[in-house]
Amino acid sequence: MERRRKMADIILFTPKADLDAAANLRGFIDMGRNKLTAFGLDLPFEKGVWDVTDAVVTKGKGAKRERITFSNAATVDEKVPTMMREPFLSFAKAYVRYMHGMRPTKAIHSRVAALRALEAALSENGGVSDPARVDSRLLNRAAQMVADRFGDGAAYRVGGQLEIIAKFMAENRLTIVPIRWHNPLRRPSSAVRVGKEFDERRAKKLPSAAALDALPRIFRLATDPADVITASVAAILLAAPDRIGEVLTLPEACEVREPRIGKGDAYGLRWWPAKGAEPMVKWLVPSMASVVAEALQKIRGVTEEARVIAKWYERNPGQVYLARDAAHLRGKEWLSLAEVAEVLGFGDGAAANTWCKAAAIKTEQREGGGKRAYARFTEVEAAVLGMLPVGFPVLDKATGLKYSEALLVVRRNELGAQRGTYRCMIEAVTVGQINTGLGSRAEHGHESIFSRFGFVEPDGAHIAVTSHQFRHYLNTLAQAGGLSQMDIAKWSGRRDIRQNEAYDHVTSGQMLQKIRDAVGGDKMFGPLTELPKRVLIRRDEFARLVVPTAHTTDLGYCVHDYTMSPCQLHMDCIHCQDLVCVKGDAGKEALLRQRLVEARGLLEKAELATAEGSFGGDRWRNHHRSTVDRLSQLCSILDDPGVPNGAMIQLATPKMPSRIEQATDRHQSRAEDKQGELPVDVRALMEGMR
Repeated sequence: MERRRKMADIILFTPKADLDAAANLRGFIDMGRNKLTAFGLDLPFEKGVWDVTDAVVTKGKGAKRERITFSNAATVDEKVPTMMREPFLSFAKAYVRYMHGMRPTKAIHSRVAALRALEAALSENGGVSDPARVDSRLLNRAAQMVADRFGDGAAYRVGGQLEIIAKFMAENRLTIVPIRWHNPLRRPSSAVRVGKEFDERRAKKLPSAAALDALPRIFRLATDPADVITASVAAILLAAPDRIGEVLTLPEACEVREPRIGKGDAYGLRWWPAKGAEPMVKWLVPSMASVVAEALQKIRGVTEEARVIAKWYERNPGQVYLARDAAHLRGKEWLSLAEVAEVLGFGDGAAANTWCKAAAIKTEQREGGGKRAYARFTEVEAAVLGMLPVGFPVLDKATGLKYSEALLVVRRNELGAQRGTYRCMIEAVTVGQINTGLGSRAEHGHESIFSRFGFVEPDGAHIAVTSHQFRHYLNTLAQAGGLSQMDIAKWSGRRDIRQNEAYDHVTSGQMLQKIRDAVGGDKMFGPLTELPKRVLIRRDEFARLVVPTAHTTDLGYCVHDYTMSPCQLHMDCIHCQDLVCVKGDAGKEALLRQRLVEARGLLEKAELATAEGSFGGDRWRNHHRSTVDRLSQLCSILDDPGVPNGAMIQLATPKMPSRIEQATDRHQSRAEDKQGELPVDVRALMEGMR
């Protein structure tokens, strides 16, 4: 009994650093739960999913809700994900809420992704998900997980959020061990423009040639509202490097025409850049002005009715819009299901009955109505009014644009063939609808404008384009065309010209051509003077392609590139492939012939020395024999009457022994020399053993 009491009295020592970190964490979480107002005073802090649509405003999302799910990294893609474990879960919630109040961002999911990676590193191998345990080792492991899960660009951004978390925890003493940590994931560079990785990255960022070829044809042929909207938006995106959200929030009256003296009118669009640049008129190149004007006219033809409906709801709040042929239904107390279908504008009584059930509208049979079911007009009206877009009548809070003034507003479901189109309700065109029309979901069975018109890639695959690829495409054209970085940034609606780099996918060949154009072909000598061609060329033409520099020698010209390596054959030019001789230079030809006479004399002496058994004589003999052969070849070409004066003569590369062959020869020579030094009786003994 005494022993048990003594064991119960044992108290574990907790270091003060642990106590400080734990206390600071509790205080921070309490503040995040009870005192912060980011995401609203009524935020359900304890829930694993937060609806933050009102706080995180993104253009072009339509009625899609913006939610934060505090799931762990392992189950983030599952339909029913598992939440992070406590106490990290509460810390993550408090951190997200605090940071959105201090540094609000639309890219809020990068913050959550960084928190998921950190929680996964803490939980690995059965660890406790305690934020106070975070140290540099765990942060490195989290960064490794991020690199494994995301592409280079996304990994860099999430790694940057990890660094912000680490700095925040260090400054507020939320960890037991002080930490100083920097993001090890580097920003992907566009400096390397050759190789498989660059080709794959370029293909992913730019629309395919098949897509660019198909879009003009579809633009001419499209008649269905969904096809007209998608093809026309693509035409606008191909005229200027716009963000899709900027196009989707254009006002209907967006065109600007300005007279020019002696020229046609300048044509542009009123623009509100999405990322901080000042509102502007974005002038279009004349070749695309007529295309954009036609695209806008086509869009207006599809969307005019939706603006009429929006204007009705602005002027008549609390009343349902009725089409002209259904106006007689206003004032009735009861509507038959057929009349409900008439109000909605689609289906029949059965479809109207399904709609009433989904809207929780009770139907009942009326006296004298037979077996037909009826619904109250007021309930139908309230259900329809409840479908008005969030924030109506304003579509874009940043500019105050109303639905009745917007270019891209349609009747609800007008772009979705799988559902009936409402003639009493509107919606804004969304990014998802445009990208679906461009083929982003073709692999999942959703038709695109390409599939409906029978266009495919050369290998038979679905054509798929994203709206953002057009922005990359036009930026790349501007880079290749030599537009200044300041102009590209302004044209694209950017505040920082450094952002141009991410949209620059100019190939190495295009970059090379830019350099040639800047310097001038008449000022250059070497491979930059001719573009490499994918055709067979003559050997002498190939030789000229590999000439980066040249200097004179006593025999001709040396074209060796000293930026690559020093001379390997000093004073032995005749054995070098970089020697180029010019026929017609009398002084150099005379010197060549004199060298040939001298080489023949040296060869005779080397052969005599070899015959007499002089050490190393065979090597000199071989060298002088090669010299005589190459000088003889060169002189025979100079003496050939078929070779005109001024011709550039370059001998083929001489066959030189490899390093292995040279080492083998040296080893064999040493062995023979040592064998020659053996005493006569030992040598005789060895002969006898054979």
